[in-house]
Amino acid sequence: MRAVIIRHGKVDFERRKCCTSDEFNEDCDTYDRAPIGVVRSDVSEMKYEAIYVSNLVRTHETARQLFGDEEFIETDLIREVPLCAAFSFKKELPLIMWNVLGRLQWLFNIHVQKEIRRETVRRADQFIKMIIEDHKDCMIVSHGFFMHTLIRCMKKQGFRIHGTHANYSNGEYIVAELEGRG
Repeated sequence: MRAVIIRHGKVDFERRKCCTSDEFNEDCDTYDRAPIGVVRSDVSEMKYEAIYVSNLVRTHETARQLFGDEEFIETDLIREVPLCAAFSFKKELPLIMWNVLGRLQWLFNIHVQKEIRRETVRRADQFIKMIIEDHKDCMIVSHGFFMHTLIRCMKKQGFRIHGTHANYSNGEYIVAELEGRG
């Protein structure tokens, strides 16, 4: 069984470089609803039996550009890890601060964030169990930050991973193979 995990296309939205906590939360919500630009990837030439997308519009649009009018299996199990302001603050802080503080809270399972690491891992494990049971070669259109958790969990489940690194560009993919099961 082979799973190709693709990061969605580039979102057509520029976040504010400095913002208050309320503005940061507003930008996060707007980003989740924003359209994407043109996706460049060679995955459409690969063999697959199923295409999974998250419940965020950017994965649907990416899949539509790459695979046309195929039928997609939507699941919130592969949705991006939600991010919100680490605390309420009326003064502007640089965007990088909001991102780093929020992801640190996620990492250390601090419940200020909408989802903590433990919950993200549980979600990834549920998705992996689902695709192993389906046992189909598949395309998975997901999200950059979530991909790291998904890949780590896939390795623990016995998948061999090809093409991993620290950051995934939009439209970039990795291949995960599971042999000897099913």
